[in-house]
Amino acid sequence: MIRIAAVGDIHLGPESQGVLRPSFETLDGSADVLLLAGDLTRHGTREEAQVVAREIKDLPVPVVAVLGNHDHHADCPQEVAAVLREAGARVLEGQATVVGDGDVCIGVAGTKGFGGGFVGRCAGEFGEPLMKEFVRYSRRCADSLRAALEELGGQDCDVRIALTHFSPVPDTLAGEPPEIYPFLGSYLLAEAIDRAGADLAVHGHAHLGTEHGMTSGGVKVRNVAQPVIGRAFHVYHLSEPG
Repeated sequence: MIRIAAVGDIHLGPESQGVLRPSFETLDGSADVLLLAGDLTRHGTREEAQVVAREIKDLPVPVVAVLGNHDHHADCPQEVAAVLREAGARVLEGQATVVGDGDVCIGVAGTKGFGGGFVGRCAGEFGEPLMKEFVRYSRRCADSLRAALEELGGQDCDVRIALTHFSPVPDTLAGEPPEIYPFLGSYLLAEAIDRAGADLAVHGHAHLGTEHGMTSGGVKVRNVAQPVIGRAFHVYHLSEPG
């Protein structure tokens, strides 16, 4: 059994130091990896990133993360990512990574993702240049996720996981106002996941949403925003193939 610990939207600030560390230190023996699904800081500053870094440094399991919209607010996401990487996290944006202890091989493909909405109620590449770029940015994020998952498909991974901040499906947004669904996720992410294949998709962003969902292709989706799961992290169990 492969154990995936995950949480998003922890929104740490200067006064948050030490809030999650005691729980994270219990991961040894209960999880094989910790996934962070974005919005790790409040305003995307270096100071806040350093708080997150101290929470995750030298944990007993590998840490894989994507950034969220809050982590971009101060216009220095590369600096935020660099601070987290210095603490040992693997921060993904259109990339894949493999973690494991030799007995277990876990492939993770990650992107922040973006909005745009879902089938039947989504934005299109039409009209003003800003609208076209909005949708094209979402498409680039989805395309990079698909490519990263396909890269993992060529490796000997026991499981493949898609890690995003924005949601790939509307299922896990239930509870949020329908008017803001287009700003919470995009069907393009689900298309990428279904096309490339994955065993699990994990996201955050939707604080008032629902934990469980599924893509049209049958991939399980989990919203791990901390206000949704109500704990420091949740552990999901995946069966090894064969």
